[in-house]
Amino acid sequence: MIRQLARAGVAVFLAALCGAGLLAGCGSQPARVASSGPPPVPTPLSTSLVTAQGTWAIAVMGGTAASDNNFWQLFVRPAGASRWSLVTPEGVADNGGLVAAGGSTSLVVGVRPSQHLSFSPLATSTDVGRNWTPGLLDADLADTPGAIAVGPSGGALALLQDGTIQAAPTASAATAGQWAPLTTLKALAASAPGRSCGLTGVYAVSFGPGNAPMAAGSCLRTGVAGVFTDVGGTWRSAGLALPGEGWVQVLGLTATAGGNAALLHAGNSLFAAWWDGTHWAVSAPVTSGTVRALGFGADGSAWVLPDSGRAEAIGGSGGSWQALPPVPPGTTTLAPGTGGSYDALAVAGSKLIVWRLIRGAWAKVQLISVPIQYGSSG
Repeated sequence: MIRQLARAGVAVFLAALCGAGLLAGCGSQPARVASSGPPPVPTPLSTSLVTAQGTWAIAVMGGTAASDNNFWQLFVRPAGASRWSLVTPEGVADNGGLVAAGGSTSLVVGVRPSQHLSFSPLATSTDVGRNWTPGLLDADLADTPGAIAVGPSGGALALLQDGTIQAAPTASAATAGQWAPLTTLKALAASAPGRSCGLTGVYAVSFGPGNAPMAAGSCLRTGVAGVFTDVGGTWRSAGLALPGEGWVQVLGLTATAGGNAALLHAGNSLFAAWWDGTHWAVSAPVTSGTVRALGFGADGSAWVLPDSGRAEAIGGSGGSWQALPPVPPGTTTLAPGTGGSYDALAVAGSKLIVWRLIRGAWAKVQLISVPIQYGSSG
């Protein structure tokens, strides 16, 4: 969405580009090392995440991507609250998609470039999205929900479209554009663990125990998940394997209080996995076709929304998948609530309908009208 800017500096420059119609269209999947393996499974940008500030959800609204009328939006349900608010950072057309990551005190949002742009606007909020500090990553963020990570010590990682991983010492430094290369897809694939698994692509970044940078993707070696940690400048395998499951792709990776949680795709199945820094615990599989949304909750919980419309959720390490009731029409993403409940965020043009799972059934609890300016990115 293009809105009236109230900021100077980078935001003014971005507004000029938006007015010229240069921020429109959709992105593509991140770069891959040439291989004879299967094509990557699409990793949808529709997602939700939980931080100390609250629960955040990303959904696409408006019209079709073909007419540049698809506008990505960010919503928040503050901690302890029951209602959602629209908090999309102002000033930039976001047809290319949004990615987000949160730390203990802030949320960083990246706007994916599209069409002629080769950089990604950033925005950081420390007050639940009421105010945003604009920034810039002078590169194109990858088209995956795990393209940004914020660590417990405040450091940040960014996964670029060509597979390069950049790092910033703090979230504020990231917003200020103080990024430095950490590794490239080619270098990671040529490392000892990369060669061992036959790394073909990277789809998510995160931080592990000890604030160690992590990268995750897919490998040619069957049964092996490409999850790596950077320990003192040397990349090592995190040792995640699914024996007998064929090619494995990591769809999502996030930090938890005690380690990390991952969502994995292998064959026609999805798995959740949890790492304590030493050992992995892997869930039983759940059958799934194309995944149209996925996300993580607090304490390692996770959810997936397949095309079938029958979402599956899992509560954390040692848990089992639970099928949720068929989601309401138009559901774009889910968001975890309290006591194992979930909200379903459904889209109808410029309206967001929030449904809440109450006593085993979906109940409509909120309607948000989003002021979309159709045709503004054409």
